[in-house]
Amino acid sequence: MKKPSFSFLGRLHSRPDRWLTIGVIVLSLFGVLMVFDSSAAIAIRDFSDQFHFAREQFRWLIIGLIGFGVASFIPYKFWYKLALPGLLLTLLLLVMVFVPGIGVHALGARRWIDFGLFILQPAELAKLAMVMYLSAWFSSREKGRFTAFLLLVGMVVGLVVLEPDLGTSIILVSIALSLYFFSGAPLTHFLLILPVLAGAVILLAVTSPYRSERLLTFFNPQHDPLGASYQVRQGLLAFGSGGLTGVGIGKSRQKYEYLPEANTDSIFAIIGEEIGFIGATLVLGGFLFVISRIFRVARHAPDAFGRLIALGIGSWIAIQTCINVGAMVALVPLTGVPLPFISYGGSSLILTLFAMGIVSNISRHA
Repeated sequence: MKKPSFSFLGRLHSRPDRWLTIGVIVLSLFGVLMVFDSSAAIAIRDFSDQFHFAREQFRWLIIGLIGFGVASFIPYKFWYKLALPGLLLTLLLLVMVFVPGIGVHALGARRWIDFGLFILQPAELAKLAMVMYLSAWFSSREKGRFTAFLLLVGMVVGLVVLEPDLGTSIILVSIALSLYFFSGAPLTHFLLILPVLAGAVILLAVTSPYRSERLLTFFNPQHDPLGASYQVRQGLLAFGSGGLTGVGIGKSRQKYEYLPEANTDSIFAIIGEEIGFIGATLVLGGFLFVISRIFRVARHAPDAFGRLIALGIGSWIAIQTCINVGAMVALVPLTGVPLPFISYGGSSLILTLFAMGIVSNISRHA
């Protein structure tokens, strides 16, 4: 396979997609506002400081924007050489979460590594590593890679499932399948994969008590109203309270410990409550705008590697947004994934902004 050449001088005089940059910054700043708004009550309860979570989110935003700026100036072809080392490092980190004394056990899961100065969630890094490696691999055509593709995806996703983190696992599989599809894979491969994936998800759901409860409440929302279906019911109550125009910024009732994970997985419900259907629709419009700009960059990318990177990152943002919002409005089972750019969380925000910086650099060469 012919490796793409690159130069750090490249075409740095070219202008990046400014509208994409503006859209990303606006969503991220709105995220800081909503993190403060949704977390003030629990921040006072746990830290006696209503700004605790907002301050952390703003700090991560600054780091993420620095990463965005750096990535936007590094020629995207540079990542071709780091695709394999990046994947191997990610696999190592995914294993390290299970090592006592290194991995952090919280909320019944092992998903984090404490490096002292910061805590990393390797599953978030796996999304970017998967995009970069598969984009490098699929940038040239070759035969007989179907089995190798399945083994690779199975290895990465298997480690994430063991944490356990089914939501991120579904996103990883979706990213991988999207890139496999965009690379021109035969339709027959998808006809073989989809029934297997559906069966695997159902098996994982029914063999885990909390997953089976979530699946049961999805089909029967009246089941266990104070237990498994509580979060979804409170989310729907938030949307219902918001109505068309919302109760007003800062006036949410659900954030006062009625809605679990109000500043993370459930933050879109707080948005719907405070700025209503109209405001929530505008926020979704912002996501649609950013995603459309990413796919526009992919359409004008100068080579297959750049096109696949942009398509992979665009699919990642689109799929994760759909899963988060869909779970909050009870269109899909609750999986517990953050809303990109907006939910509280350092690993997610920093890595997402870094990925957007890579897309920005691709737009320089379009």
